[in-house]
Amino acid sequence: MIDIKLIREKPELVKDNIKKKFQEDKLVLVDKVVGLDKEWRALKFEEDNLRASRNKISKEISGLKKAGKDAKKKIKEAGEIPGKIVVIEDRRKRLEEDIQELMLQIPNIIHSSVPIGKDASQNAEIKKIGAPKVPKYEILNHAELAEKLHGADFDSAREISGKGFYFLRGDLAVLASAMLAFARDYMIKQSFEYLEPPLMIREEVLRGVYSNAEISAMSYKIEGEDLYLIATSEHPLIGMFMGKTLLAKNLPLKLTGFSSCFRKEVGSHGLEEKGFYRVHQFNKQEMVVICEPADSYKFYEQMLKYTLDVFKALEIPARVYESCSGDLSDLKAKGCDVEAWSPRQQKYYELGSLTNMEEAQARRLNIRIEGKGELYFAHTLNNTVLANPRALIALMENHQQKDGSIKIPKALWKYTGFKVIKPKIIEKKIEVKKSEKEIKDEKKRKKPRKVKKKRL
Repeated sequence: MIDIKLIREKPELVKDNIKKKFQEDKLVLVDKVVGLDKEWRALKFEEDNLRASRNKISKEISGLKKAGKDAKKKIKEAGEIPGKIVVIEDRRKRLEEDIQELMLQIPNIIHSSVPIGKDASQNAEIKKIGAPKVPKYEILNHAELAEKLHGADFDSAREISGKGFYFLRGDLAVLASAMLAFARDYMIKQSFEYLEPPLMIREEVLRGVYSNAEISAMSYKIEGEDLYLIATSEHPLIGMFMGKTLLAKNLPLKLTGFSSCFRKEVGSHGLEEKGFYRVHQFNKQEMVVICEPADSYKFYEQMLKYTLDVFKALEIPARVYESCSGDLSDLKAKGCDVEAWSPRQQKYYELGSLTNMEEAQARRLNIRIEGKGELYFAHTLNNTVLANPRALIALMENHQQKDGSIKIPKALWKYTGFKVIKPKIIEKKIEVKKSEKEIKDEKKRKKPRKVKKKRL
């Protein structure tokens, strides 16, 4: 959310920013805010004058009484003021709510370095690491390979939880866990504090980090509770400072959190529909920085480097794809995606994203800094270190061998305890003993039905 002073003083700048984001339908919001704010300020002026008059009259009444004079007229005058204040205050507060609701819909001012473009098709590649390769042998689809390795069970997960869920098992589950442990330890070495946050947060926090549309489209609501399952650990990590004032001398705050994440989004993606490319639940190592406004773009570059370092160590070719103006969500001032090379599809796909919110998120959550005798809003940044199972897919494809085995990157050997995962032939099925009722029901179904003879 932007500062309302910017709308008061430079409404055309705000409108120009909306145009750069190709959201012309929101231009009218600026004029609405300007009009409502003008009315709000007039009411505030009137309310302040009434309060000042009440104080002045109270002193006059006290003086009259001390002088032994009649104060009835002044007492009556003073008695009428509170009612007038209540009427004005009520109208003013309703205007505040209306202005707040409109302000939440106006996009953040994008950074001057953001390329102008209408949608994701106009995002720009700015960096690559590793050499993308396409082996001469066939690269199996990750779901097919996972089953061949006896490392995933999609059918059982679908039966107990529905589409968009999966079981990881055996060596593949160990590998996924090892990747996240490596990412965690790497971030700790960069002087980030490790946290494991709550997996549920209140709506007040969610409204500070998401738009109403995003909450509706992505978040799982806990029925009967003021709680939502988290979509990323970024939200509780930022939310823990809601309404707090931070001392400048204690900044920056550098946090890295591990959590399971829950999102409604899931879709059909052809060959990728079966598997774990788009799922309702996944595990992620996240990084968050809360800092002085002057330092936020220095940390933006550092945070990007950290993610790329992780994928270099995992020997996964990747690229950085900068988001254009039209592809940035409304809270973002600048952002980019880190994408992994898929030798099977021969293209890159998204692994995670880096965002500088500048002060927009802190303004919504009222996170301030006290320094040099003044209060001002902090800047907040977030970035994916590593999210599984998407990063696991990238490792499976880029380290898949001709025989269907997966070669483990050296950086993970101490975490896995093995250097390769080989396909397994599972000869025995798990036998489940049937209950007496199930046996009886089965006999009834197999018992031949008697056919009545028709009379001639």
